[in-house]
Amino acid sequence: MADGVQLKIQGLAALKGKLSEISDDLRRKSGRSALRKAANVIVKKAQANASRVDDPLTEENIGKNIVAKWSNVTFKRTGNLAFRVGVLGGAASYANSSGNRRKGRAGKRYTTLGSSQNPGGNTWYWRFLEFGTEKAPAQPFLRPAAESSVDEVIATFVTEYEKGIDRAIKRAQKKGVDP
Repeated sequence: MADGVQLKIQGLAALKGKLSEISDDLRRKSGRSALRKAANVIVKKAQANASRVDDPLTEENIGKNIVAKWSNVTFKRTGNLAFRVGVLGGAASYANSSGNRRKGRAGKRYTTLGSSQNPGGNTWYWRFLEFGTEKAPAQPFLRPAAESSVDEVIATFVTEYEKGIDRAIKRAQKKGVDP
């Protein structure tokens, strides 16, 4: 799928030079902020795409449930900064959870409680639109948002990270402390 795709990122040499001058803690704080702004680029495009496929006659709104969340698990395991972009309340797997095995419901049909407290209501069905079913074709809105905004996301991250690092260097120089 990604055969023949080339990315050329400009401005990383200056960014690397500044990174060597500041501490790891400042790098992470600025990096997390810049990464959140970059992830929000994808969120905005996905919300626009979701409004295109969402049914206006229902009170649920998939676009309001699309968010970027900090991935604490990735950070704790690898030390890498990461945000996840997804739909609130949409990743629950009910069929084979341990509670259902104990109750004798695994593999059977039963009603599940949705999360109507989400800003867009209970939009558990978003994955049927995104990936399709055997009877309904896919109408993806998350994947195209991510694929079409790669350049914009990288540019946003680089500019915001550089701004954050510049602010950190200035703060450290005011205090008279090595960054």
